[in-house]
Amino acid sequence: MSVRPLVLALFVVVASAPHAWAEQRGQAKEQVEFGIQVAQRGLWKEAIYRWERAAQLDPAYAAAFNNLAVAYEHEGQLAKARAAYEKALALEPNNALVRQNYDLFKEINDRAAQKDGAQR
Repeated sequence: MSVRPLVLALFVVVASAPHAWAEQRGQAKEQVEFGIQVAQRGLWKEAIYRWERAAQLDPAYAAAFNNLAVAYEHEGQLAKARAAYEKALALEPNNALVRQNYDLFKEINDRAAQKDGAQR
């Protein structure tokens, strides 16, 4: 029995992995773009669905998590928004847009939390 066919089969599987990743990223980008379109029309629940789908397709796609965070924030789901921002930043710590969105989110929500605490 020759070892050569086994080695070739493994190479084919490994060589096709980048293609599968690129296909998933492409599908995730399509979901993100569609989510942007529906969010611009005020359909936030549909946008959330699309961006959650994008994050499932490509869990390393920071843009999906950033957009998801914005949508969660818009819908008042602040704990989910914070988690999505943190995930986006963990994936791309130097992404200025994500950092700006998250910093603004924290500033607004931390101020609101302090105000609520002072009124009690």
